[in-house]
Amino acid sequence: MDNNSFTNIDHKLKLRSKKGQLPFVEVNGEEIADSTIIMQELATRYDKDLDAALSQEQRNIAHAMISMLENHLVWVVLSWRSKNTEQMLKGYKINLQHALGSRLPNALLNFFFKFQFSRKGAKKVKAQGLGVHKPEEIEEFGRKDLKVLSELLADKPFFFGDEPTTLDCVAFSVLAQIHFILDEVKYGLKEFMQENCPNLVGHVSRIKERCFPDWEDICAKLDLNAHIPKPEPETKENKEGADTEKTAEQDKNESEKELEKDNSNEKSEKKEEPEKVVEENKEKEEAAAK
Repeated sequence: MDNNSFTNIDHKLKLRSKKGQLPFVEVNGEEIADSTIIMQELATRYDKDLDAALSQEQRNIAHAMISMLENHLVWVVLSWRSKNTEQMLKGYKINLQHALGSRLPNALLNFFFKFQFSRKGAKKVKAQGLGVHKPEEIEEFGRKDLKVLSELLADKPFFFGDEPTTLDCVAFSVLAQIHFILDEVKYGLKEFMQENCPNLVGHVSRIKERCFPDWEDICAKLDLNAHIPKPEPETKENKEGADTEKTAEQDKNESEKELEKDNSNEKSEKKEEPEKVVEENKEKEEAAAK
């Protein structure tokens, strides 16, 4: 990527940064991971600091609010997703064939995805600490976060005045995940935000209109590189049916291997736990004997 152009990579949920994170960018051959670090690095390199006009007090507030959004509210949303995978797929209108670049039937992909996503998501939320609470308690945490953001925004267009800052960008990235769930999918945090924090709904709409004038087109086509001219589609003389069947079989095998890998890792973790306990008990007995 140079100073004047960029390309979005459709990674099909398979590519990760060296840190194991998404998103990440590559700038002139250098990889930068984590959204906060990405924004800071790009601001420094290209002299585009969104927070240049903020006072030190405002910067401190922004830092605290961004920490709340990234280390708390986003986990509240992930907790709901991991427990309600079917509603999540429906609420975001996710087509797994497109998202994963697979030719397997969506019904089969949904089964594999729900099994893997639910288990991995729940495990991450529990490791973070939020997962030990009841769903209604977790939702209450989210409501309090939304209320704090709403009171900070008040009647201003953006959190610190008439122009958006880094906090506005981060808030949009999290609030949009709540606001744009389809109405037919019931989600308590969305209903709370609509009823009790209408200024946050307005904030999401302002950022969307300002930064994504082609929002509807993007959502319909899911095109990550609309700015790049598309090549003419290649015509193949091979039998498409045979190719499709072969690719579908490969996708199925990959999905099954991924499940086997997850199960193997889980069994290894469970096996290590009792061995660790035995070793600790042995050490205690030896210490007592001395």
